[in-house]
Amino acid sequence: MKEISQPGKPEKNTDAKKPTANLLLNIIIFLLIVVVGFLSFSIISKIKNNSHKVVLPESKSVPSAIIQLEVLNGCGVSGAAEKITDFLRNNHVDVVQMKNYISFDIEKSLVIDRTGNRANAEKIADILGIDRKNIIQQVNSDYFLDVSLVIGKDYNQLKSNIK
Repeated sequence: MKEISQPGKPEKNTDAKKPTANLLLNIIIFLLIVVVGFLSFSIISKIKNNSHKVVLPESKSVPSAIIQLEVLNGCGVSGAAEKITDFLRNNHVDVVQMKNYISFDIEKSLVIDRTGNRANAEKIADILGIDRKNIIQQVNSDYFLDVSLVIGKDYNQLKSNIK
């Protein structure tokens, strides 16, 4: 015969698998918390370690055999970039691009090192007679050239104009 439960008394239908399932779920939750904690710690420690590292490009003291250069007109004088480009090409410099600079208010011509090899920029400055104080370094791996030359309003004093 089937027992009829009395009101107010809980049924005796206990499942033996219930405590085992709860234990298994608790273990899985604990392991997931440990994994998330480990990954969080790992990410935070990598961010902290990388924030203190400054990667400086390797500075070379010998100019490249072929220097690739862009000429940027920063003085606004028509034909200045073409004249300097011709002069540089006659001095065995590979001028790969010639265009206007973002501004025509540049007083002194600038030589910009793009690869971390300052010797390339110094060679270009020496060819044109630009003071080495006007060499700056802006390393950018997106550029596929060694040096950028920004022609300033002092373009008449450059060696390309001296006969």
